[in-house]
Order: sequence, then C-alpha cells, then structure tokens
Amino acid sequence: MTDFNDRERAEEAKFALDEETAFRVAARRNRLFGQWAAEKMGLTVEETDAYAKSVVQADFEEAGDEDVIRKVLGDLTSAGIEIDEAAVRDALAEKSIEARRQLIGKV
Repeated sequence: MTDFNDRERAEEAKFALDEETAFRVAARRNRLFGQWAAEKMGLTVEETDAYAKSVVQADFEEAGDEDVIRKVLGDLTSAGIEIDEAAVRDALAEKSIEARRQLIGKV
C-alpha cells in the first residue's frame, strides 16, 4: 500500500509542477506577445512594459487564448496597424515557442 501512496503523491507532485510550468510559459508568452505588439505600435519603453502587463492580465478574462488575441488585435487595429487575425495568431504561436525555450534554458 505504501508503494501505491508514494506513486500517487509523485503523480500529484508531477501534475502540480506541470500546471505551474504551463502557467509560467503562458505568462511569459503573453508578456513577449505584448512586447511584440507594443513594438508594432511604436510605444516607448515605459509604455511597452505597461502594455505587456496588460496583455498578461487580459489572459485572466476567460479560458483559452481568445481574450489575448482579441485584445492585441483590437489594440493594433485601433493604432492604425494593418494586420489580420492570422498574423496575430502566428505571432502568438512564435512567442509561445520562445517563452518555452526561455524557461527551459533557465532550468
């Protein structure tokens, strides 16, 4: 029975670590995505930092990535940047890969 309990605790710990890692990757990705959009909009360093934080916060509105995509696409369009949803989604995917690489590099 002890082996089963040990295995169960190990699985729970692995699940918790995986969830934490996924959260950290998503937050880093959203920050990088916000910085990418801010660069497109020509924001200053201070504005870029604030905007990147707002993109991270936007991810808490609903499950999934649609809230982040909607925010960034809307902000880029409002700033007069001609970009379509596919390009925004591509950039988000690229930033996801970059965020994962950055976090794996720290381990």
